[in-house]
Amino acid sequence: MARVKVILREDIPRLGDAGEVVDVRPGFARNFLLPQGKAILATEASVNALEHHQRVISEKTTRERKTLEAEKARIEAIVLEIAVQVGEEGKLFGSVTAAQIAELLGAKGVTVDRRKIELADPIREAGEHSVPLRLHREVIARVRLTVRAAE
Repeated sequence: MARVKVILREDIPRLGDAGEVVDVRPGFARNFLLPQGKAILATEASVNALEHHQRVISEKTTRERKTLEAEKARIEAIVLEIAVQVGEEGKLFGSVTAAQIAELLGAKGVTVDRRKIELADPIREAGEHSVPLRLHREVIARVRLTVRAAE
């Protein structure tokens, strides 16, 4: 089956970074990447324009990264606390999810998309946890979360 060359306009996990030319399946390009503006077809003209855009993207990424480093420092200073129903041996009834963590961060004045919270599994034990937030492909903040028993 033929593959389609596209130029990514933004970072896409497990596919590539902004400005890269990648080969994808035609359906993925036609149904997801192109309609959402995440990529453009890699025609001869667009590949020539890519060199100029890579400089622009590089400068934008550098500025964005500096801003996100400051945001990372602000986020890492926050300590979140949540009270949940706890059974025997510190096991939770249910779990603490990325959506709940995003809501707690929102209450502290930090707006974070729940998809940027990288929990391998939902938190199911009481205690202290370090939760990674991927702000950028190279900037990962860790917020401290204390899960305690509800009264």
